[in-house]
Amino acid sequence: MPIPRRALLAASLPFAAQAQWAPDRPLRWIVGYPAGGGTDVLARLLGSAMGPKLGQPVVVENRPGAATNIGAEAAARAEPDGLTVFTAGNETLVFNPALYRSLPFDVDRDLRLLGLMARFHLVVAVRTASPATTLRALLDRAKAAPGTVDYGSPGIGSPHHLAMERLARDAGVKLNHVPYRGMAPVLNDLMAGTVEAAVVDLAAGGEALRSGRIRPLALCSAAPQAALPGVPVVAEAAGLPGFEAYAWQGLTAPARTPDAAATRLAAALAETLAEAPVQARMREIGLEPLTGGAAEYRARIDAERAITWPLIKALGLTLD
Repeated sequence: MPIPRRALLAASLPFAAQAQWAPDRPLRWIVGYPAGGGTDVLARLLGSAMGPKLGQPVVVENRPGAATNIGAEAAARAEPDGLTVFTAGNETLVFNPALYRSLPFDVDRDLRLLGLMARFHLVVAVRTASPATTLRALLDRAKAAPGTVDYGSPGIGSPHHLAMERLARDAGVKLNHVPYRGMAPVLNDLMAGTVEAAVVDLAAGGEALRSGRIRPLALCSAAPQAALPGVPVVAEAAGLPGFEAYAWQGLTAPARTPDAAATRLAAALAETLAEAPVQARMREIGLEPLTGGAAEYRARIDAERAITWPLIKALGLTLD
């Protein structure tokens, strides 16, 4: 009788890893945003590809709210048994420690870095009825009538929010921020014309942008993107040399997750990200695959904190 694949996999693992490996229990992947946004899309894409490698199903659990802190705390407090992971990007690991005077957990102490996953390209967009057909026109109107241009974001402290606030600061204008709970409702209100502008990530808003249901004005990237041909970058469209803003994400686990379990999860993630079909699908929906384990993840966090923390202080932003 053939030996089941799960049994072969379990037999090949070190004893410590076997103790943490529970093929009949799902891996819980916590996402700090509602279903339908780019973060959720990425988790479901990678989770479905990682499940067979891990020999267990992957279940995405959406825990939105408090600028991802609800999901992050759930992950930080979870049993470190190798069965819980959490999507943690620059909003959780870079922005929140500077935006909140106190958090119920410590992102550096309570979360274990496993590996990077993706970079999200951000786009300044407006509703189709907006009189602004260029970014310069939108900024000029905001300068002439401060606070009259509304923009939505998936939440205070999100990369989308801070990208627009940085743009407003650098351009010397005042915009009126309307925070939402996730990217999906921002897109819904943009398409309905309720709010005029937003910074949208391609993963969540690519279809709406390409179909003309919302109008792209400029990419926050360093270079134009094939997914939106003809759309300029902010640095060029607004005359702000060097302007760049991205959202990026990686995978974490509770801090005390055993080495063997963390190694198994990180290896499955790296293997998945190296697969051509996965990379092709990520790029198709506007995500740029990122590679690198815990060391590269740590370096990215530290480098962005050096840039972003002074910006948050200068803007006087706080979520307490």
